[in-house]
Amino acid sequence: MTAPAKKTAKPVKVKKPIAPIRQRLMVTWLIWLAYRLLGLPILINVFNPSSPDIVGGVAWQALWLVPALILTPSILRGRSPYALLISSMFILVYLGGSGVVLFARAYGSSWAEIAVYIIDFVLLLSINFWLFILLKRLPSMNNVVKKPRQ
Repeated sequence: MTAPAKKTAKPVKVKKPIAPIRQRLMVTWLIWLAYRLLGLPILINVFNPSSPDIVGGVAWQALWLVPALILTPSILRGRSPYALLISSMFILVYLGGSGVVLFARAYGSSWAEIAVYIIDFVLLLSINFWLFILLKRLPSMNNVVKKPRQ
């Protein structure tokens, strides 16, 4: 019998594609922005017995979404790990706020109104999911070798 050959080369990591995750993140992000800005106030107006004002709801959501709108270009590009990491932190804050609102509304609202907030929570959860996957697939932030200036 012959001796087994020694493996001297390092195993090559297969890079997973970034484009499909970036596209899913972009689509989910845009759906959430539209839903949060327009869908949530309209649906709450329809399902809440007190029928809150739609224009006031849209204005409140627009004010609440200012940080998200500032982060939108970096999320739509999806290239910079630093910007996506900061975006992920902000989305975690939005997710926490959405969860608090969901649980606060769970005790005094109709099932339809609770479903409106569940949709918002699930959209935010999926955005964070896609962000974490994209951050894992992007090149490392630590091992960047910069060329010296000439």
